[in-house]
Formats: sequence, structure tokens, C-alpha cells
Amino acid sequence: MPHAPPLGALLRQYAAGSALACEPVDQGLLNRGYRLCTTRGRYFLKHHFDPETADPAAIARQHRATQRLADLGVPVAPPLTGHDGRTVAVVGGHAYALHPWIEGRHRHGGQLTAGQCGRLGALLGVVHASLERVMPAHARARTQPAGGAAPADGSADPADTFALIDDLLARVRRHRPADSFDELARHRLLERRALLEQHAGRRPPHGGSVGWVHGDFHPFNLLYKGDAPAAIVDWDRLGVKPRAEEAVRAAAIFFVRPAGALDLPKVRAYARAYRRAAGATPSQLAAAVHRVWWERLNDFWMLRWHYERGDTRADPQFPAASALAVWWTREYDAVCDAFAAGHEDRHGD
Repeated sequence: MPHAPPLGALLRQYAAGSALACEPVDQGLLNRGYRLCTTRGRYFLKHHFDPETADPAAIARQHRATQRLADLGVPVAPPLTGHDGRTVAVVGGHAYALHPWIEGRHRHGGQLTAGQCGRLGALLGVVHASLERVMPAHARARTQPAGGAAPADGSADPADTFALIDDLLARVRRHRPADSFDELARHRLLERRALLEQHAGRRPPHGGSVGWVHGDFHPFNLLYKGDAPAAIVDWDRLGVKPRAEEAVRAAAIFFVRPAGALDLPKVRAYARAYRRAAGATPSQLAAAVHRVWWERLNDFWMLRWHYERGDTRADPQFPAASALAVWWTREYDAVCDAFAAGHEDRHGD
């Protein structure tokens, strides 16, 4: 098994028995996970591998947050505590955590009814409201999105994006042998450059109201048991960021169709429930739609992973995600209306 974790040393730190089987869990782009069966039961072993999120103190903060959320009834899976009273085990310079195994499956927005979409939006709203209760008072945070051209609380400069597009186009041209991914990448880069030239004057101002957010709320980080959410997992990106933008980003992942369009009736049900649970206003959602739309126009993290890192794990997401930016631009008013329920200032200008 590649990257086999040091099971003996790890399990000695927990009252979790002896290992019987350990299988890698494939999902997840940042860290490594394992389905672990021991003489005491089944567990999820997480190897916090990504350097940006592997600081033991930050992981312990995430663990405290999930325990407090669990105490409020939010569906999460707090880690086990070791013999030393800690939830983070550091072995050989690597950080690990042991969680109970949650039986469940991931569900994309296409698998959810309108009522379930509403419950999904309400769940994220409850997460945001609950984090405000259990986390310390916050200051505005500056964060760098994966592969993006600007901090998430600012907005991308088109000049920087044009330079990035030129660089990526050069990398596409140099790639040999050329394949269908190169062809699509070139098409989308040229298309995006034309869109940015057309809409460069619509760059949004800085982000709105900030608060503690999950940071990576999408289908692979939510487990369902039957029709109900069983656990929100992977809190590595927990931080202080614009809350309404997380709601919009999550919807753009849950409810995107393969051809790149959003399922707007489902978005509407989700957004209405989110606003009610989080106490967010239609104008906050409208502004967030504008900022996330602009972010998508300027963001090329999947292509940067592919061409700069040689990392192809995000490639399957690229066709729908790259088409979404184009469709969103064309259907901007309809998207804004779905999130903000008829908010009048729909252009965020």
C-alpha cells in the first residue's frame, strides 16, 4: 500500500485495538485518508499531508471546533482523543488524526430533491451560525485560493489574469503529445480571455461580511445516510472568510450540471433556506454572486495543477467547471435572482 501509515505507533496512542485491515480512501485532493478496521471497530485515519494545512496547532483548532459543533447537534465526526489527551498524533514528523468511521455516501445536487436542497442550504446556514457561537471573535483574514490570482477577500486583477492565460497557453502549446485535454484547455483559455476583455470593468470591490466558515463545503465533504446528512468532514480549510461566498461556491459545485449550467430551481430552494438559517440578506447573497462569478472568470487552478504541477486529479472536473464560467456570464441575472430572490441591484456595480 503506497504511503502506508505507521499503524502500530499510531494505534498505541489510542484505545483503538490492533489493526486488522487498512485501505486507502481515494477521494480528497489535499490529504490522505484510510479506512481502518481494528479489533475495536472501524475508523477513518487521516494523514494531514498537505503542507498548507498540516500544522498540528491548526488541526487541533479544527478538532475543537468540530467537538463544539457536535455538542450543538451539527452532524460532524470529531476525532478520538489519545492517551496523552491530544487529538493530533505526530509520528515521524507527520500529523494524523483518528475519527470514527461514518457509514454513508456522497450525494451530488442532481441526486437531491428540492426539499433536500433546502435542507442542504439550511445545514450550511446552521454551520455558519454555529461557528459564530463556538469560535473566538475574528479579524478579517487574507487567504490565497488554490491557483487563483488574488486573495479570496479581494478581487482578481484582469491584468494578472491575462498574463496567466498567456503563460498557460504557452504551456498548452508545448505539451507533447497533444491530446483532447489540451484542445479543450486552449479553447477555454481563449474564450475566457475574450470574456474578461468584455467584462473587465465589472471587477467587484472587497468581500462582504466575514465569519468562520468550513472553507471547503462540497459533495465529497458531506456524507449522507439515507436522505439525511450524517457528517460534514474535512475541516482543513476552516477559517475566517466571507460567509455568503462560501454558500455561493458550494452551490456552484453541488448544482452544476455536466454541460456547465446550474440547476437554478434547486439553487433557489438551497439559497432561500441558507439565508433563513444564516441570517443572511438577499443583498449579501447578490454581492457574493458577483464576487464568486468574477473569481470563476479569473481562476485557473485546475489548469495550473495540470500544466504546472503535472497533477491530473482535478482533470475530470474541468469540463463542467470551465463551461460554468461561460454559462454564468450569459445567465448572470438569472443566477443572481436564484440566490437573492429578486434582489434589485443584480449587477453588483
